[in-house]
Amino acid sequence: PDHIHVFVGLRPAMAIADLVRDIKNNSSNFINERKFVKGKFSWQEGYGAFSYSHEQINKVYQYILNQELHHQKLSFQEEYLTLLKEFDIAFEEKYLFEWYK
Repeated sequence: PDHIHVFVGLRPAMAIADLVRDIKNNSSNFINERKFVKGKFSWQEGYGAFSYSHEQINKVYQYILNQELHHQKLSFQEEYLTLLKEFDIAFEEKYLFEWYK
């Protein structure tokens, strides 16, 4: 796997950046302490975050549940570009996946 999906509810006072920092720190420590990979595991810089309404919870849950099947058809890059376009987020593709090469 080259990415994860995390689906959480946040209180308005909680910053997404703080949540992502904590997830990355804790999961890196977990992976490294158990030696799940050779060498030291670390996450890339940056992240993608998208918000959904309460009415969309089941749709998002099903989307995440079906990731294995989903990624037989779409790569991570294709999936991410689709989400950026769906949410009308401006981006420059030439800079988007520099870290991924």
